[in-house]
Amino acid sequence: MGLPRPINTASLTPPMPYPDFQAFLAHLEAKGQLKRVRAEVDPKLEITEIADRLVRTGGPAVLFEKVKGSEIPVAINTYGSLKRMAWALGVEDVEEVAQQIQALLQLKPPSGMLEKLKMLPTLLDMGSWAPKTVSSGICQEVTVDPPSFGKLPILQCWPKDAGRFITLPLVISRDPVTGNRNVGMYRIQVVDDRTALMHWQLHKDGARHAADAKARGKKVEVAVCLGGDPCLPYCATAPLPPQVDELLFAGFLRKKPVELVKARTVDLEVPADCEIVLEGTVDPAETRLEGPFGDHNGYYSTPAPYPVFHLTGMTHRRKPVYPTIVVGIPPKEDDYLGKATERIFLPLVRQVLPEIVDMNLPFEGIFHNLAIVSIRKRYPGHARKVMSAVWGLGQLMFTKVVVVVDHDVDVHDLKQVAWKVGCSIDPRRDLMFADGPLDALDHASPMSNWGSKVVIDATRKGPDEGHTREWPSEIAMDDAVRRRVTDRWPELGL
Repeated sequence: MGLPRPINTASLTPPMPYPDFQAFLAHLEAKGQLKRVRAEVDPKLEITEIADRLVRTGGPAVLFEKVKGSEIPVAINTYGSLKRMAWALGVEDVEEVAQQIQALLQLKPPSGMLEKLKMLPTLLDMGSWAPKTVSSGICQEVTVDPPSFGKLPILQCWPKDAGRFITLPLVISRDPVTGNRNVGMYRIQVVDDRTALMHWQLHKDGARHAADAKARGKKVEVAVCLGGDPCLPYCATAPLPPQVDELLFAGFLRKKPVELVKARTVDLEVPADCEIVLEGTVDPAETRLEGPFGDHNGYYSTPAPYPVFHLTGMTHRRKPVYPTIVVGIPPKEDDYLGKATERIFLPLVRQVLPEIVDMNLPFEGIFHNLAIVSIRKRYPGHARKVMSAVWGLGQLMFTKVVVVVDHDVDVHDLKQVAWKVGCSIDPRRDLMFADGPLDALDHASPMSNWGSKVVIDATRKGPDEGHTREWPSEIAMDDAVRRRVTDRWPELGL
């Protein structure tokens, strides 16, 4: 099959859109953030060990050009830093995307003709973000007949994994009731050349599609896409409401619509610039045990029944690259996808809870185990009101531990947060427990998908919250002394 050729990237800098996934790789290479490895590498465990070391040491993305058992190169760790994550979204800092969302949220109805004219460019841009269908795309340059998972360099990531897993797919399906499209990211366990298992967890849109299809005695048509514009995998993980099309959100990020082509064997459209497309059907009534799998919580998930995916078609571009990712004990590459969500969706969280100053979902919290929130506190019980509201916000409903601190605490400084929690709480007064839904991967709760949660209110307390003692002042040096020390002893680097 040969190897993909490097392309000229002299003019390729953010913002997007990138022409395709290989253009993103070329951009990373031009920035010194991608290394090519020509020695043969084994997709069974070996790539995982390399990727794990790279992400832990802040290493670059890697393109493995010779992979045992396949003619297709493997790209990994492409999202494994804040900078590469930002570049994938077409910006230099993910906060730029948050600012764009904030600007949209601040749009107000125009009061006069002049204001209407000023808004016209923005409204025209918004109208152009919707995906559009085109007649052809690079994703269908080659048709594989018969289709086979065996042609792909799919990884076995960890020693006790049940087999090989596709870990960075765009899984496209339609709601059997509304017809709305969903693009999600669900791991896929390969059973044989034409059979795989679709990990549609209980709370995911894919699982809802399957349940609705099962009630109607129907199958779910599915397209599994690999590659494409690097923002697409992020959009597949973004916590969007069910009625919001992930490809429309991608159009907003790209400032250009995602182009789609008709799939060959299923009635779906797929991104035209993908590297590889796997088409098939899922019969919700047919399940098999899926797993174990070394998951992003750092533990092997327990085997459980999941629907079977039957491969009916396969296309790819000439000289494709197989994009993949490894999850496990943090830090891992997927943590940066989660961190992007934290920053990008903070303006939307503030739209509901304007008292929130900042939020941190630390890597060690595995997205859903720990949220640290700072607030501008105005009244007794304010922290508990925020906590209750956080548990009502989409996927934040899974958060097991919510820590609430005052506005002047840096939620990203875990040492400062630990100090505040240790010194500012009375456990009987400031811990509150509740029951609710938990992530399907949570292994600590007595029951699957359900268990207890806790809020830790580490804000300052006064008499109106039952704290009758005087709250002490924090230790701080006199500003004049600080300046004098800085000026007089520069050799100390103070």
